[in-house]
Amino acid sequence: MMSFSLKSSICGFLFLVFLSCATTRSGSKWADKEAPSSFKAGFETTKGALVIEFNREWSPLAVDRVYQLINSGFYEDAPIYRVVENYVAQFGISNDSTKNSFWRKKELIDEPVIVPNTRGTISFARGGPNSRGTSLFINLKNNSPRLDTLNYQNVIGFPVIGKIIESESIIDSLYFKYGNNPRQDSIQVYGNKYLKRNFPELDYIQRVTIIK
Repeated sequence: MMSFSLKSSICGFLFLVFLSCATTRSGSKWADKEAPSSFKAGFETTKGALVIEFNREWSPLAVDRVYQLINSGFYEDAPIYRVVENYVAQFGISNDSTKNSFWRKKELIDEPVIVPNTRGTISFARGGPNSRGTSLFINLKNNSPRLDTLNYQNVIGFPVIGKIIESESIIDSLYFKYGNNPRQDSIQVYGNKYLKRNFPELDYIQRVTIIK
């Protein structure tokens, strides 16, 4: 018969393994990392590869956050779930509910708009005070000054954090006919299974890497 102390040791070891795996899976080890003043990232999508340059001066907290998310693998196999023709393409819900749950609790303090939302720029979506989380959108056209000055619940505009610097034309080929129909709450719960069953033509971000 196994002794109590041995059982306790084994249980303790298994708990630490579980905790370590959960930490790695959620990406929490990256949660407080500060981004460089600027950096480039390669986004491999189902329509080709984009290079986006992020600038910390434009929105420091938000650029730190996208740096953390990229390094934690959050955007891998992520759907571009909302594409409104000649407006925006939105992504930023993970196929992993553990990651969604962890990062959803870490909303960012609001920052002012410094750079205009012109074509090819990237901003965090937000829906009220201090609500930026993980969802980003790409401006498919010049949305300035509208998205720079829009007042929603006394929060002004959407701060730009980066800009596409290579292969911008790819954004014109993203599948747009589903528009706003994919439900974000369903993606949060059911992931890509829900999307592939109901919206099979959607495009995806397959992999994101920091370019050294």
